[in-house]
Amino acid sequence: MTTAEGPSDDGVTLSQPMTIAQLAELAGVSTATVSKVVNGRSEVGPETRALIERLIHEHGYRPQRRRATSAPLVELVFHALEGEYPTEIAKGVEQVAREHQLAVVLSELQHRDTPGKGWIEGVLSRRPAGVIAVFSGLTEAQRRQLATRGIPLVLLDPRGDPAPQVPSVSASNWNGGLMATRHLLGLGHRRIAAITGPDYALASRARLDGYRTALDMAGLPVDPELIGRGDFLIEGGLAQAERLLRLPDPPTAIFTCNDGQATGVYRAVHRLGLRIPGDVSVVGFDDLPAVRWMNPPLTTVHQPLTGMAAAATDMLLKLAQGELLAQHRVELGTELIIRESTALPAG
Repeated sequence: MTTAEGPSDDGVTLSQPMTIAQLAELAGVSTATVSKVVNGRSEVGPETRALIERLIHEHGYRPQRRRATSAPLVELVFHALEGEYPTEIAKGVEQVAREHQLAVVLSELQHRDTPGKGWIEGVLSRRPAGVIAVFSGLTEAQRRQLATRGIPLVLLDPRGDPAPQVPSVSASNWNGGLMATRHLLGLGHRRIAAITGPDYALASRARLDGYRTALDMAGLPVDPELIGRGDFLIEGGLAQAERLLRLPDPPTAIFTCNDGQATGVYRAVHRLGLRIPGDVSVVGFDDLPAVRWMNPPLTTVHQPLTGMAAAATDMLLKLAQGELLAQHRVELGTELIIRESTALPAG
């Protein structure tokens, strides 16, 4: 059989879409087996499923009857449901979803990078309008399964560099790290420490790069001893702050790559009998609602989490309606919020 060919969105040359019968013939399986894969059923062996998914990806799938209408749902997948971060994001998704009469389904990955076994089958059976993955991602096979069913995917605050064909929304993390460090430099601090997030996190790397750039622009060397490798958790901020503040020449200011770690720094300062900002100034990153009630209120970089979530949902719904996106990478601005945790260095 001869078919016309043309390029796909990612540059791969694809045949004209095939029917279930044609895919079954090509794979050497029954039409019932292909139908189960197409409809997200689980009772197909992994090797056979992978073969059929690959053929669908390469050739496309032409339904013999009209595809079932998407359910009025948005799938929202979180790396972890802890603290105020997911709450602020859920607000933004819910605002847009409500305007379009859509419900929101939440999933938690329990700190895993990607959804585990069984997740994709549930999504395919629900047929949502689309999936938003927050500080997480999907495997290549999971992305392909969504794409072959016409279920769009958008990454929000992605952990790593997104695949070229996957839209994403993030904040201006580099500029946020630059602003935070320049604020401390402007107050006269020269021994400025940074507590990062995990190395794999794209946002953490960008914020640390902003910190380094600010020091370089001020003509100051980056002291590796003043960089603490954190994990975006309160405990990590506590452990790194205690190490930094016990150095023979401790920092007079600490920039943390999220507000949770700033909370850990506050605890370390209290344990060591020091004061904020009298002995050490502290700047966080996120501007979660609770930080304005810390003692003293935290100076931090505002990351527009609710706005980022709303932008990701808008993109998702455009894709679900067959529209083209004006841009695949959206980056919203950050802003330094100065409160009472920063001051001139002592002496």
